[in-house]
Amino acid sequence: MPFYSEDLIEEVRSGNDIVDLISGYVRLKKQGNTYFGLCPFHNEKTPSFSVAPSKQMYYCFGCGAGGNAITFLMEYENFSFVEAMQTLAERAGIKLPEREYSPQMKQEADRRQQLLAVNREAGKFYYTLLRGESGRPALEYFTDRGLTEETMRRFGLGYSDKSGSGLYRYLRQKGYDDELLRESGLVSYDERRGGYDRFRGRAMFPIMDVHNKVIGFGGRVMGDGGPKYLNSPETKIFDKSRNLYGLSAARASKKPQLILCEGYMDVIALHQAGFDNAVASLGTSLTGGHAGLLKRYSKEVYLAYDSDGAGVKAALRAIPILKEAGIAVKIISLRPYKDPDEFIQALGSAAFQERIDGAENSFLFEIRILEREYDLDDPEGKTRFYNEIARRLLGFAEELERNNYIEAVAQKYRIGFGDLRKLVVSAAAKGEGIAVRERPRTTAGKKKKEDGIRQSQKLLLTWLIEEPRLFSVIRKYVVPADFTEGVYRQAAEALYGQFESDGKVNPAKIVSMFEQEEEQKEIAALFHAHFHEIRTKEEKEKALKETLVKVRKNGLDYRLSHLEPTDMAGLQQLVLDKRQLEQLEKLHISIE
Repeated sequence: MPFYSEDLIEEVRSGNDIVDLISGYVRLKKQGNTYFGLCPFHNEKTPSFSVAPSKQMYYCFGCGAGGNAITFLMEYENFSFVEAMQTLAERAGIKLPEREYSPQMKQEADRRQQLLAVNREAGKFYYTLLRGESGRPALEYFTDRGLTEETMRRFGLGYSDKSGSGLYRYLRQKGYDDELLRESGLVSYDERRGGYDRFRGRAMFPIMDVHNKVIGFGGRVMGDGGPKYLNSPETKIFDKSRNLYGLSAARASKKPQLILCEGYMDVIALHQAGFDNAVASLGTSLTGGHAGLLKRYSKEVYLAYDSDGAGVKAALRAIPILKEAGIAVKIISLRPYKDPDEFIQALGSAAFQERIDGAENSFLFEIRILEREYDLDDPEGKTRFYNEIARRLLGFAEELERNNYIEAVAQKYRIGFGDLRKLVVSAAAKGEGIAVRERPRTTAGKKKKEDGIRQSQKLLLTWLIEEPRLFSVIRKYVVPADFTEGVYRQAAEALYGQFESDGKVNPAKIVSMFEQEEEQKEIAALFHAHFHEIRTKEEKEKALKETLVKVRKNGLDYRLSHLEPTDMAGLQQLVLDKRQLEQLEKLHISIE
């Protein structure tokens, strides 16, 4: 964890009631001792998102999201751990210790804050001008494009006048010096004119980071002149390759995917039509930085690029970048219209949703575009086309997935599955494309055994959590060291420690021990498991004994395999523990 102590982390966490916190994001309804609502992390119609006041934890039985107040803010707001702590500490009226910054780090942090302040003031200036006499051309432009006043307000749209120095004079009056204004990229300088505005006579689009802070602007020229679109230059707060237009709003969408567009107006039009999951790159080709940013919010991206040649090329460049980041990609067809904005104006949101539902698999899209390069009426051209498909199919290392794509392509292009598969095998034998990987066969039994041990350890931890009175029974036979599976070992140590010191469990505190999201989810799942299938006392006692034996035996085997040959004391202890295990196997375990 970062520089905060465990005690301080717990003080901040416990100072925020989780029901009160989450109620600010999700409409909750009380059912018994638990609150339920629609999960904010996935799209659902029936509430499966639970918030338990007694445990100070949340858990979704649909998608598995779970944790405490800190993890909720980290997941929902995409805060870092420090940002979540700062927010919750302020909420609880707790003062956090100041971080120690070097003079250089403090200077850079202060400069960033100053640049953010300049951009915020510029956004206010442009917003006001749009609603004045000089802003009429831009206001008419936005209105003609079908934008409502609410949409213009939500996206902070504005206007930069033609005077050439209005913003410069405004910011100088606010007390900002020339050096800072030059660094902001909003103002340029020359010897004759001095300071003058970079954006002049343009409809203005504020660009915000994920925390809704203005970091730059895009401007569309009104009337003649060029370039048609102009963006802020890169600064200490604005990196085009690591920010996406509209993400500040789209990150909170409940839709299962993000829609990636090319232009500002496309994003705004889609949001206004109800597609609040639309984003766009900032006048630059998609980069690995963009893909990494998208991956933080969704594992699936639908491309809604322009339907012209340039848009198709952009999609073909974007697909491998997104796939490399582990994102599933589909392509939305906009034909006969050029872009999402034009499509929405012509056919409306219902038609666009149909296009989303019918979005094309990215690999099949690539093959369809590839088809244009071959003459399929010519036998030689058709053969070359099929061989190129075979080489590309080798990109799927997983055999099952590869066979599924072979089947789909074979059906679409009327070639036998067996014939296409032979071409794939032949291409692999020649070393073309990506070599086919054989599925390992010898580790299946080992994997099954490991899964069984993991399940037993998880089951025993759930016993402890659901029925704390069993701790006095379990501790006689199993110790934390017997839990050999990663997060379960840490959870066991924490649980045993809490039982021995406080006599009760503090679930939310245990979640704070884990930094990785997947680990937090796994621990949260432990605290929300139930044994509905075990009904009678006899069944419980039998299941508990079997689980104790499995966990203890595996723990002893693990210690033996890691024992130093010269550790005689350790060996003697293992012998004693083995005898205890033999006695346990003969005992009747009572849960009275």
